[in-house]
Amino acid sequence: MSRVELEAMIEKTAAQQREDLNWQESIVDLMKLSKLDSSLGARKQLAKELGYTGALDGSAEMNVWLHRQVMVKLAESGGKVPEHLKA
Repeated sequence: MSRVELEAMIEKTAAQQREDLNWQESIVDLMKLSKLDSSLGARKQLAKELGYTGALDGSAEMNVWLHRQVMVKLAESGGKVPEHLKA
């Protein structure tokens, strides 16, 4: 799935939500929209699992990196949340 197709699919899902989510920039909002636990603990764990080597402190650097990785994984899986991201 291309990035454009993925973003269109996510945008459609976002439009159906009551909450205004900034999923394009926020990993927390992207995870909420994907029905994933977006807590700091969950983001730290996911960052470790995806190979992040920086400080696991919830920094902007970690969150931006994690957002990119989650978007890649979503695109690779055809827009469906892969099972390993749900853990």
